[in-house]
Amino acid sequence: MTSRRARGATIGLTALLAGLCTPASASPAAPSPSAAAAAARTVEEQRLDRAVPQEILRRSGFDAVAPEFGRALAGARSYAQAERIAVREGARLWARAVDRAQGRGPAGGDLSRDDDRPLYWARLGMTREVRGWEPEFGLSDRQRADLLGALERASRGQDSLTYPRGGKGMKRVLVTGFDPFTLDRDVRISNPSGATALALDGTVIRTADGPARIETAVFPVRWQDFADGTVERTLRGRLPQVDLFATVSQGRVGRFDVERTNGAWRGGFADNDNIGRTGTVPVTDPATQPQWTTTTLPYTDVVAAETGRFPVYDNTSVTEIPAGGTTAVVRPDGPTPGSTARAGGGGDYLSNEIAYRATLLRDRLGLGASLPGGHVHTPVLQFGAGNTDPATGTVTDPVFVRNRLDIIAQVRAIVTVAVEATASGSGAAGSGAAGGTRY
Repeated sequence: MTSRRARGATIGLTALLAGLCTPASASPAAPSPSAAAAAARTVEEQRLDRAVPQEILRRSGFDAVAPEFGRALAGARSYAQAERIAVREGARLWARAVDRAQGRGPAGGDLSRDDDRPLYWARLGMTREVRGWEPEFGLSDRQRADLLGALERASRGQDSLTYPRGGKGMKRVLVTGFDPFTLDRDVRISNPSGATALALDGTVIRTADGPARIETAVFPVRWQDFADGTVERTLRGRLPQVDLFATVSQGRVGRFDVERTNGAWRGGFADNDNIGRTGTVPVTDPATQPQWTTTTLPYTDVVAAETGRFPVYDNTSVTEIPAGGTTAVVRPDGPTPGSTARAGGGGDYLSNEIAYRATLLRDRLGLGASLPGGHVHTPVLQFGAGNTDPATGTVTDPVFVRNRLDIIAQVRAIVTVAVEATASGSGAAGSGAAGGTRY
């Protein structure tokens, strides 16, 4: 999620989509309920009817999730009851996806258990049900939005970031992932960071300094959700409770990166609703907003450790407008004093933004260097060599599954190293292999 790729093409596509989505003149006849529901669907939800999402749902047993939710919602006789159903069924979907990823219960089909895509597509089926629902008791736009918000938070694990009471000596770790993205390029895409979140949620890792409990959540690839404060709302009450956090997303081909610096800039690449946003990252109290935030993860230890088959880099590169300048330049060794951000080490997309928001929140909460936290980019999850054409390829293959499992295992190993390093007090001092391509 580090992208400035195909900037010109993206702008053109965004403009085209904006034109296509412009409302037509009102018809004299009111639309039927089914037509109104179809018109209300988001770009993400419209992809759901394609053959690939339906195959993924069918081969995981998640194809019944949205219809069952729709029937439950239809039985609601008040908004309060509908809200309870949305929270309950959203939480049930998250728990089911976590259980499937961790080998509990039936697989529901022949799709590998480590797959994050059933959760993504099933959730969209549920949000589509809410968007098209017209109860007899009436539903205001605000109430519908609140129902969607409750469903999103519950089905992403954002409401279940809780650690057991007691547990003396148990470290607390928070890890976040993302939905699949760039789905118009290849609707088969999976996101290894989301798969990692499902694989690690509620698990305990054994470190040289004792056990550590990991709690996870997944975030949408939508600019507006971030502007609405989804990151801060989820993490504000949790960061003071944890010993380490890592926001994780998919980044570059064939490598992991620990991103040293995060920038306060949105680069405009289209999100999952084909909407782009360019400008300074919108946060509360912009008068005190810094251009840059910095990781406090122990990057030296992580880079030096043997964590898996992919190399891990300490990425120090940023793009800035130097103080007094007007042109953006790449700085391999980080930002210079007084510069204006144009891309962090993790780029100018939502992976950079979640890293920026999480580390800014860390600092604004007064946790600063006392709380290790920052962003880790995983390798791009690739299909096998003979399965690269979205038009003719299959939704999965053995290489695809092995790559995802290896990435998940390596994130777990990186987190383990980070916990051990911070417990031993080595911190984030020093530098590893810097640089690397920024997308």
